[in-house]
Formats: sequence, C-alpha cells, structure tokens
Amino acid sequence: MNAPAESRWVSFPPYVARRPRALPGGFRATGVACGIKPSGDFDLGVLVSDEAATTSAARFTRSGVLAAPVIVTRDRCRLDAIRAVVVNSGNANAATGGRGFDAAVHMQGAAAMVTGVDAGTVAVASTGVIGVQLDGGKVVRGLAAARPTLTADGADEFSRAIRTTDAFAKEAMLDVELPSGTVRLSAQAKGAGMISPAFATMLCFVQTDAAMSAETCDLLLGVCVKRSFDRISVDGQLSTNDTVILMASGASGVSVRPESEDELRLGQALDALLRHLAVLIVRDGEGSRRIGRVVAEAADERNAVRAARAVANSPLVKTALYGGDPNWGRIAQAVGAALADQAPVALDIWIGDVQVCARGAAISHDAELLAAAATGEEVDYRVGLGGEGAQAEVFFSDLSYEYVRINGEYTT
Repeated sequence: MNAPAESRWVSFPPYVARRPRALPGGFRATGVACGIKPSGDFDLGVLVSDEAATTSAARFTRSGVLAAPVIVTRDRCRLDAIRAVVVNSGNANAATGGRGFDAAVHMQGAAAMVTGVDAGTVAVASTGVIGVQLDGGKVVRGLAAARPTLTADGADEFSRAIRTTDAFAKEAMLDVELPSGTVRLSAQAKGAGMISPAFATMLCFVQTDAAMSAETCDLLLGVCVKRSFDRISVDGQLSTNDTVILMASGASGVSVRPESEDELRLGQALDALLRHLAVLIVRDGEGSRRIGRVVAEAADERNAVRAARAVANSPLVKTALYGGDPNWGRIAQAVGAALADQAPVALDIWIGDVQVCARGAAISHDAELLAAAATGEEVDYRVGLGGEGAQAEVFFSDLSYEYVRINGEYTT
C-alpha cells in the first residue's frame, strides 16, 4: 500500500525540496531477510555513516519495562557519536531477561564488524512480538549477508526491513537550502500500533550530511520530537522499544553553528519532516479510517497537555471518529476525567469550525455543518479550558474493527 496523500496539518518550508530516495552524503544502508519473520520478508536493517566525525543524539521510551536493545544502546553506546544502527523486526527482544540482553550485545558486536566501526558507536533496535527470545544466530548470519549490499541507495530496503504491521513505508528525503549551502535530510520510521509515546515514536532514524556538534543534534532532536512524535496516539499504549536517533555525517561540508540562521532553518525542516512522519504513523493506525487532531488551550501547559492526551487516547472519542459521529459529549467526558482535580471546568468545544459547547453548556449549531466536519479524512477538534497562554496539539487515529482483528490475531 502506498503512503496516503499529504496532510493539511503539515507544511514544509519554502526552502525545502522533496527528493528521490537517496541518503545524505556519507551514509549507506540496506535491508535483508534473516528468517525472524515467518513470512520471509525483510527483517534486518543496517545503516552506517562512513564519516569518522559523525555526531548524533537519541531519545528512548520512558516505559518501566525496557527492551534489551534500548538498554544496550543507552548504556553501551556513545550516544553523541553513533556511527551505525542495526534493527530487526518481527521480535521486540523485550521481557527476555539475560538471554535477550546477551543477544542485543552480540547483535551490536556483529554489526560493528560488518560496518567497520567501533562497537561503542553502534545502536541496536528491535520491534515486534514481546516476550519471545531473539535468535541471535539468524541475526549474525543476516548481518553477514547484509555487508555486500550496503549502498547509498539502500534507504528503501532499510525502511522495509524495520516494518511490522505497517501498511506502508514511512520515509522522506529532503534537500534543505541553508545560508551556508544545501544539505540533505532523510528519515525512516515505523509504527502503526502500540503508539502513545512519551518521547518519540516506535522507531525512527534520521540522517543529515550537515556538520554540527552533538549538542546541536540533541537540541534540534529534543525540540522537534516534542512537536511530533511526543504528540501522537493510536491506542494510548506506550511501547517497550521506542527509539529515535539523529545522525549528522558532516559529509556536505556545510557547518551548522549554534544560534545561526543555518540552525534555525535546519530545525524548521527537521520539525516538518518529523511531523510528516508522525502523521503518517497515525494515518496507518492499524485499520484507521480517519485521523483527528485535538488542540487544547489553557492558561497552564500541563492542563492543556492532559486534556489533549485524554481526548486523543479515549476509546469513546476514537470510535466516534471512526464512525464520523459528532458526539462531542465524549470529548467533554474525556476532558472532565483528565481534569477532575480542576472541577468545574468552563469547557468550550469545537468540531471543525462548529462550536458545540460554550463554558460547559451546549449551544445551538448547524447540524449539517457539524456532520460534514466530523466525516472528513482529517477531523479537527478544539478544546478551550477557560484560559490563554498555553496550547497542546495531539494527532490521533480512530479505533476500528480492523484494529481489533489485527491485535486479536497478532501472535496467532
């Protein structure tokens, strides 16, 4: 299945051009089948920067149950100088104890040999079924097969290898015109279910051939993640494996200095790229028909975030979204439950441009306009909490019959 049309909620800056699938300078990638997925599809991806001065930054899930690859990457990898990434799909290597940890360590070491970099600069990631031991032998043999296929044109294969229930690839490649020169920016992500990140998304890997410090990488990644992957929900479930990594090879020779116009422009391009991928994840949503965006406005940012997340994670709101049902009482219920300590809340609610509730009370509205606003492919909700100064935006999918089928049969 091809990726859906562009979202009206995401716009790229005028100095950004979409390009064919070619990685930024200094990077090579590939994807192979190593036998983890019963289907025989690609299930092992490798990405490497050939530039010794590569800088990087990373974010990980804040789940209390951490997958082995998350622990290994966080504790045994130089997060400011990641040179290579190895990813398997079909098995999360989570809740697998010491054997799982050892498998992740061996995966890291084997990838270092294949890519020719130090093991301390190799990040490891996994996605798939939780609680099943990862067959390290298959991974090692797959890595050996991957070595000769690493290429600057391997992004498609890498993207294919990291997918599980994804219906389509989530990737993009951009040329970004900076005052100091043009750089390339690309990313590959996966995710369709178990999505309600507390930092990022299921898995996302970002590359640029700009030259910048690790501190700049960390700043840009942190800011952009908060406006994209930290603001999406498919089912309100936090994954054990969430990982996002930004790598900067410097191969373009264009240096991005702190507090410069270059940094500002690159940050804006990265922000648009990650929001684009985040909306694609929600659009996929394991059987999703419609997607929603809720914007909550309040005097206090914490309350705005709590209200927006409550609406986005509500099964009642999600099922109404699926059915195109403008049942705004479900929105009121979700906000009220989230802000019970703030009662009473002077709540305003809009669906599209139609206001249906003002200061906690229903108001007259045009029923036809409301029905039309609730049945598009992208549905807007706005919640006012009786104050100004803070705003929170969350993108979310509906809850469909297909979602239940996919997850009811996930391991069978």
